[in-house]
Amino acid sequence: MENLISKKDLLEAANISYGQLYRWKRKNLIPENWFIRKSTFTGQETFFPKEDILQRVEKIKNLKDDLSLDELADMFSPSPTITSLSAEELTKRNIVSYTALEMYNNHNGTTSTFSFDQLLTLYLLDTLLQTGEMNRSEGMELLHILQQHSNEIKGKESELIFIRKMGVSFFILTPEPAKLFVESQTKIIAHYKLNQCIEELKLKIS
Repeated sequence: MENLISKKDLLEAANISYGQLYRWKRKNLIPENWFIRKSTFTGQETFFPKEDILQRVEKIKNLKDDLSLDELADMFSPSPTITSLSAEELTKRNIVSYTALEMYNNHNGTTSTFSFDQLLTLYLLDTLLQTGEMNRSEGMELLHILQQHSNEIKGKESELIFIRKMGVSFFILTPEPAKLFVESQTKIIAHYKLNQCIEELKLKIS
């Protein structure tokens, strides 16, 4: 059961009660499909994807004093909470860098107002540029693949993977959870869950 954690171990590791866990589930703070029922030698038990649930519980605990449970549910939802932001607001509030904005406009033509989907594309571009692992040419390739497949990933749990082998880079967009097996000479530069990126973006623009 690699990468899974039992309910009992989760409650102990996260220091939360059974009641908290199921209240958060009812408020849609924890996805239904993270509650995985499995047969064990003691009977049926509930397990969770370990990394995802521990990160989610930590976020809830850190934010619940500042945000209501309904506001948290909105933040964890893949649906956008805003319709658009202007280019001026994006740079003034330091949501994305001027470099990312300039590259986006060079690729698409000058845009003064950005939808949430466009904001997510900008956010991913800026995040990878900030790591120093992606150059401008690769950034243009990232913009191309995100725009080409934006309708296919909209509202779905998806992952973005950036890999490089012998100087040649590739981007992969795939439904979550991705199971990627690569050759030994291939380096995985970045591996993002888009739902987590959406949460981070919502926090930045809230």
